[in-house]
Amino acid sequence: MSLKKKLSVALACCLVAVGALAAGCGSGKSAQKAAPKMDKVSITYVQAPLNIPSIVEKANQSFEKKFKEKNITASYSTITSGADQTAALASGDIQFLNCVGGSSVLLSAANGNDIKIISLYSQAPKAFKLFSKDGSIQSAADLKGKTIAGPKGTILHELLAAYLQQAGLSMNDVKFVSMGLPAAASALENGSADCALLAGPLAYNVEKKGMHVVTTGEGLVSGLTVTAVSGKFYKEHKDLVDTFLAVQKETLDFMKKNPDKALEMTAKATELKPEAVKEMAPLYDFSMTITPEAIASLKKTQDFLVASGMMEKKVDVDALFVK
Repeated sequence: MSLKKKLSVALACCLVAVGALAAGCGSGKSAQKAAPKMDKVSITYVQAPLNIPSIVEKANQSFEKKFKEKNITASYSTITSGADQTAALASGDIQFLNCVGGSSVLLSAANGNDIKIISLYSQAPKAFKLFSKDGSIQSAADLKGKTIAGPKGTILHELLAAYLQQAGLSMNDVKFVSMGLPAAASALENGSADCALLAGPLAYNVEKKGMHVVTTGEGLVSGLTVTAVSGKFYKEHKDLVDTFLAVQKETLDFMKKNPDKALEMTAKATELKPEAVKEMAPLYDFSMTITPEAIASLKKTQDFLVASGMMEKKVDVDALFVK
């Protein structure tokens, strides 16, 4: 083969190699698909038990204004059930859970859903209460054989289990009837339940009617609620998560600087008297910072869910929190 031919073959091979390399690089780039552009986000709106930040955010249109700066439409979805909230997050119908119970996050994760806690929403152990109509019910031991109404798989349910444990009792020693808060309050008042687990305005109202407070959650539960997104959304749209957290921080700053205005907004939204809101507000700690104590309390909640048979296997609680 002549030198000229050899050079031609070598050049051709080089071109093929370069072409293949370029093609390989190109396919690598196409494999790394860009995150889909968002033009709207949906955020849960949960008013009960007394979620002052959510009420203030809605009144001030905080999320709508902040996301509009990014040409994104923010809308609210009123889903109060923790199970429904986490299901909507998993399906992609909701992008932000703005106040969901820690137990709901744990159950969702145990079912294989990719969920991440991005901040705390509130801790309010004293706001969760067990009531009785009969004032002679003074201790956990007095609950044996009683009919108790309240929502299953919630902070209130955990409160009851922890309280019974103090007397060496379990959920098997009482007749627990699962129902929502309004139904539980009615059951207590009409006598179809001996006790009811209540929180927020309903708890305030039945207490004012003279119902006996058997115990609060103080020393028993943290009353922890959090904000959450899907792990996929966090990875693809961390900038939007940061926008959400910025609104949360701005809201807490607003509440601190304008306490009377925040209470006025809350009274209007809940149809409670201003003095009632003022009396209840100190029960809630709305600090958003994730603390070691909060993580520990969620681990305690997981122990309760597993022990009560509502959760089959444990999950890595530490991994649920965005660091």
